[in-house]
Amino acid sequence: MSSFQTVVIEKQIGLLNELLPRPTTIALLVDPQMQEIEPQLEGARTAAIALGHQPIIEYANSDNSINAAFMDMVRKKVGALLTCASPFFLTRTKQLVELAARYSLPTMYWRREPIEAGGLVSYGSNTFEMYHQTGLYLGRILKGEKPENLPVVQPTKFELVLNLKIAKTLGLSIPHTFLARADEVIE
Repeated sequence: MSSFQTVVIEKQIGLLNELLPRPTTIALLVDPQMQEIEPQLEGARTAAIALGHQPIIEYANSDNSINAAFMDMVRKKVGALLTCASPFFLTRTKQLVELAARYSLPTMYWRREPIEAGGLVSYGSNTFEMYHQTGLYLGRILKGEKPENLPVVQPTKFELVLNLKIAKTLGLSIPHTFLARADEVIE
C-alpha cells in the first residue's frame, strides 16, 4: 500500500492556502524517523513558495520535541501548520490538537482523527478504503498468491474533513467553494 503522500502534501498546502487570509509562514511538522520524507518536503516547499508562503521545517519525535517545536513556531510567528503523515503523530493527536488550539494555529492534518478530536482540517487518503484494500490483499495472500507478485496499490479515495466550529474560533472565513468540496463538515 502506498499513501501517495508526496502528491497529497502539495494538495494539503493548496487547501490550507484557501483558508488563510494572506500569505504567511507555514510550518511543516515532520517526524524525522519517517523514511522518504525529503520528496514530500520538497513538494511542500515548492507548493508553499508558489502560493506566496514561507515554509519552515520543525522536527519532532517525542512529547518534549513536539512542545519545543510549538514554542519555536510561536517564537517565529508561524501563521499555519501542516502536520506531515506519521504514525507517531497519530498517537499524539490529543497533544497536537491541544497545542494548535492553545496557540490559535490553523493546522492541516493528514487524517480525520485529529479533526474529530477538535482539529481544524484534514486531507488525505480515506482510511477505511485503505483498510478495505489491505483486507483484499490479505485475502489474496491467504488464498496462495505471493505478495511479491501483487502490484503496489495506491489510494483512490481521498477525503477533506473540516471542523467548522474550530474555523470560527480561529476567526477564519471559509469559502463556499471549500465547504462544497468537503466530504464532511463537523459543526
